[in-house]
Amino acid sequence: MKVVGINGSPKGTKSQTFRLVNACLKGARMAGAEIEFVDLCKLNIKYCIACGECFLKGRCVHEDDFAKLLEKMRNSDGIIWGSPVYIDAVTGQMKTLLDRMAESIHCQHFLGKYGCAVSTSGSSSERDVVTYLNNTFLKLGGTVVGGAYAATRSGPDAILIGENRAHELGKTLGEAIKKRREYPEQEAYHVSFRTRFKHVVKAHQDAWAYDYHVWKEKGWLE
Repeated sequence: MKVVGINGSPKGTKSQTFRLVNACLKGARMAGAEIEFVDLCKLNIKYCIACGECFLKGRCVHEDDFAKLLEKMRNSDGIIWGSPVYIDAVTGQMKTLLDRMAESIHCQHFLGKYGCAVSTSGSSSERDVVTYLNNTFLKLGGTVVGGAYAATRSGPDAILIGENRAHELGKTLGEAIKKRREYPEQEAYHVSFRTRFKHVVKAHQDAWAYDYHVWKEKGWLE
């Protein structure tokens, strides 16, 4: 069982978000997971240019660190997403990564994987960021087990409380992976997505040749 924690804060190990990602990873390790921390902001990941090459050929035109990180995530069983709040949203580095993952949404590459999200803020929107990250993981095909957050407006103990919550969240993630825990509402969402999106894939089968091949191979075009 492998769990990867991704910190989208440019402050790295000095960030409050690092503390929550790290606590979550430690919780997953207590549940038996092999863990790995990724400092997203140390990687070279270029902006998506919406060329559609990934939909056509299954690979990106950019030569950077994205492909290696995507492979790492796809080889994991669980993913912890972490970002501080930057003007009511995730950091630019995290958004850039997610924008590059459109083909993974099309092909539902994260089906069968479990994930959760953590966020920190000075004053507001930390819950919104957790919701955004978890909703994005759901769109990737993943199963969400929860979130944890902390805001320094809540007082000097806020981060410590957030770390404790993140640690418990990590244990929940690890247990969900081990037991292959089912979440009926989320599975219904994935079924609904495939039901709706197959018509889009069929309509773009020439421009989205790779996506069409994946869907046909998985029997989702029936």
